[in-house]
Amino acid sequence: MAPLHTPSLDSSATQLRVDGVSYAYPDRRVLTNVSLLAAAGDRLGLIGENGAGKSTLLRLMAGELEPDAGLVRAATGGGAVARVGLLRQEPPFAPDATVAAALEVAVAPARQAVEAIDAAALRLAEQPADDGAASAYAAALETAERLGAWEVDARIGAMLAGLGLASIPRDRATGSLSGGQRSRLSLAWLLLSQPDALLLDEPTNHLDDAAAAHLAQVLRAWNGPVVLACHDRAFLDEVATAIVDLDPSPLPHAVVSRVPDAGAGTGVGLTRFGGSFSEYLGARALMRERWERQYRDEQAELARLRAGVRDNHQVGHVDWKPRTEGRAAQKFYADRNAAVVSRRVNDARSRLEELEEAQVRRPPSELRFAGLAAARRTAPRRASGTALVASAVAFAGRLAPTSLAVAHGEHLLVTGANGSGKSTLLSVLAGALAPTSGTVSSAPGHRVGLLAQDPRIGDPARRGPALTARQAYEDHAGASAVPLSALGLLAGRDENRPVATLSVGQQRRLALAIVLADPPDVLLLDEPTNHLSLALITALEDSVRDYPGTVVIASHDRWLRERWPGARLELAPSTPP
Repeated sequence: MAPLHTPSLDSSATQLRVDGVSYAYPDRRVLTNVSLLAAAGDRLGLIGENGAGKSTLLRLMAGELEPDAGLVRAATGGGAVARVGLLRQEPPFAPDATVAAALEVAVAPARQAVEAIDAAALRLAEQPADDGAASAYAAALETAERLGAWEVDARIGAMLAGLGLASIPRDRATGSLSGGQRSRLSLAWLLLSQPDALLLDEPTNHLDDAAAAHLAQVLRAWNGPVVLACHDRAFLDEVATAIVDLDPSPLPHAVVSRVPDAGAGTGVGLTRFGGSFSEYLGARALMRERWERQYRDEQAELARLRAGVRDNHQVGHVDWKPRTEGRAAQKFYADRNAAVVSRRVNDARSRLEELEEAQVRRPPSELRFAGLAAARRTAPRRASGTALVASAVAFAGRLAPTSLAVAHGEHLLVTGANGSGKSTLLSVLAGALAPTSGTVSSAPGHRVGLLAQDPRIGDPARRGPALTARQAYEDHAGASAVPLSALGLLAGRDENRPVATLSVGQQRRLALAIVLADPPDVLLLDEPTNHLSLALITALEDSVRDYPGTVVIASHDRWLRERWPGARLELAPSTPP
């Protein structure tokens, strides 16, 4: 059970400070010399490639991990230790707890504040002349007002309604909720517990438009600092006051070369941009272009200076002789020549040493997604007619009767509010889930592939926990499949790492690689933007347009939906059981 959070009197002055923090797991370094200040009113959008250390940094800031070097401090304006709340992957309540009981733990400080007022009022009534009783009553009243103790029930109702949980019976066990419902209840629990500082790891993964809008409203009104690792581009645009990027930046080579394992993919430091995410996209592209140009120019200058130091040992023409053959004259001109040569060589050597120290690091190669059909072992078919048909398919309590017909090569976007059955529909279409009623059929000989939200990778009974990413890929795709590296989804350094040690985003990349190893005729993508880096999301969306097969995407991503050029299917909410 997570500890209770009691907001401080001066949480509006809370600061989260990270100074020179480094952290390494046993098999890799993820953070090096990272410094960050999040003050009250800051809402920092934390971005970076999958595996760059976003979740690790949040856990360090929450005090769940100890840094290998550096300092993390969370303090209120008065210098007291601030309460930091982190949205974790595991719910902060037991699976056998009811929804009502879980929420009561979150608001316990406010409930206790009301009890404290009652106790203080009783003491004051019994001892009206006691200054201590009067002071205790005033303090209890101030605490209750700060916690909004008289509005607790209203806040609970508003939070559940805002996050799409109002219809869930309060006496229902949390363990019986769907994964998305548990995630939203965990978010409600954290917000109702009112920590001084808020850390959110992918908070919008299970939110529809209404719930995302409610969360945005809550965060904009939050008194303390907020740091959120988020893939939702529209949400970042609406909420973030600055962007913090953990991807490599153009630091001097001399700085990076002194970092252990810097060449193994670790970033050094971070880049902070004070603007919206949309503005940052342009700024980051410009920074990369300048970085690459600076590196080329500096390498050319280094080559010129090294050649000068090596070759420039003679001034004037090699066959030039003084007019007189006297020894004195020869010595005079030889000494002058040596002095000039020495000065010129020393100047060149000095400039060379300065540039070698200041030169920018080489821009690391970026993962470039090869595309949805890059493998082409058996290319998706281009045909006419219908590729996939569903007739009144339904699943009790999760999917209302739905019919659709998708033509060969058509791209369909499935949308709908939480609980409308988007994931259930894709599982039914893939044959992974038998519908309660209705039928599904696909064109003869067509292969259907599904990227699920929470894919299961590998067979633990066969390989055990040491199963590597490459082994998992080859187990699923077969030995004749294109190499994992050819798809541009996992860095080479990560292919031999155990699947269990990969980040959530890297595991999702691996699951996508397994699906695309033999590109299916019908590709089903369930929330494909969840957990993926922003760069890969953009590349994935661009690749959909060129996919020769049929594509069905279920997504709540507003950025994707606002720019979707193809057909759409809006699902109505299913009737709860």
